[in-house]
Amino acid sequence: MAKAEIGVIGLGVMGANLALNIADNGYHVAVYNRTTSRTDEFAASAGELADRVTACATLEEFVAAIKPPRPVIIMVKAGAPVDEQIAALQPLLEANDIIIDAGNANFRDTMRRFTDLEGSGLTFIGMGVSGGEEGARHGPSIMVGGAEAAWKRVEPVLTAISAKYEGEACAAWLGENGAGHFVKTIHNGIEYADMQMIAEVYGVMRDHLGMDAPSIAAVFSAWSTGPLDSYLIDITAEVLKVSDVVSNRPIVDIIVDAAGQKGTGRWAVIESQMMGVPATAIEAAVAARSLSAMRAERKNAQVRFGLPPQQARREGQQVIDDLEKALLAGKVAAYAQGFAVMTAASAEFDWKLPMATTARIWRAGCIIRSRFLDEIATAFTDTPDVANLAMTPAFSKIIEETDGSLRRIVSESVLNGLPVPALASAVSYFDTYRRERGTANLIQAQRDFFGAHGFERFDADGAHHGPWGGEQG
Repeated sequence: MAKAEIGVIGLGVMGANLALNIADNGYHVAVYNRTTSRTDEFAASAGELADRVTACATLEEFVAAIKPPRPVIIMVKAGAPVDEQIAALQPLLEANDIIIDAGNANFRDTMRRFTDLEGSGLTFIGMGVSGGEEGARHGPSIMVGGAEAAWKRVEPVLTAISAKYEGEACAAWLGENGAGHFVKTIHNGIEYADMQMIAEVYGVMRDHLGMDAPSIAAVFSAWSTGPLDSYLIDITAEVLKVSDVVSNRPIVDIIVDAAGQKGTGRWAVIESQMMGVPATAIEAAVAARSLSAMRAERKNAQVRFGLPPQQARREGQQVIDDLEKALLAGKVAAYAQGFAVMTAASAEFDWKLPMATTARIWRAGCIIRSRFLDEIATAFTDTPDVANLAMTPAFSKIIEETDGSLRRIVSESVLNGLPVPALASAVSYFDTYRRERGTANLIQAQRDFFGAHGFERFDADGAHHGPWGGEQG
């Protein structure tokens, strides 16, 4: 039997679908899973692709089945399992073989692994993959970090299996070492914010306007043909249409309101703080998921405090139009913040992240794919050195056109006790970002008073201290 051109370790949902995708695109793939029965099940279900799949019972058999120099994709749970898998593989591999971690790794772990493998003769790639189960099977967005020469060796297979946008592969080399996994982390942070804002708008329609799920679905369906056209808007409309087969009620009405999270959103928040770049929409979205999990406490709090009385509400298409524009404004804030964090990381780690390329490879395959990303790619192509997406001509115009709607929706939500943390964060972000004279001068005075930290003056250079009458300490 001919040797495989690439291997996949880990046959969970993502790994199995990625392997089938590789075979579907004409490449012979070797597969291995620690649980042998899972490998056997995968091989048995490969169908007409079975002749391009070599199922292996041991790691030794797996390595021997791949033509050198071997590219090996690891698709296992992030963290220690990746390190364990690399340690098990390393003695079996040869110089110039490539280990590709395609899981949701913390980019700092990825950078450590590059360091650990230095001098071993092996090459390492940290690869972000977005698109979920469907994307892995039929074409994900692929974000590669590592040596460019390593990318060139695997580029043919990765571009073949990636999603395509108007014929262009949604796969790219983004920079050295941890660049790919960092971009995937920020992608997921933006995804958190996007989903949270959609949920907030849904909440306004459900709890303030009194709309039922099918009616809200119709609104999202209409929005999917406009500037909000995206995968997340599409699936929101779809899930709101579906009825539970047991109760015959809209299934969204019987789903427990506690959102899960796997850590990438938190990582995005942590890294934004480490870079000193505000990503308030992402922070609000992560916090909202954590609050959603506190169901017993929320129930007790409602019993204790009740809900604010409802104010007079607006009716008709005008408020629906405002909701659409508010969601668009919030989306601009989330993306502007995410790209600003990536810009800071690019400078800190000398990655030279290509922002326009990043937007392009997110246009298909990934969870946040949308029409919006084509506009972002164009904006960064036209103004590659812009400090913030909000300052590009196209997005400045969007902000100006949606600002009033965002303020009305957030104000009405606050008055009626409707939680809109991510949308509210967008208002504060824009207001703080565009105000030349802020209030941090008072914070600097306080810091100097209690800690003698010093401050700068408008009318003199250097560090200064205040003539405080109180005792400093």
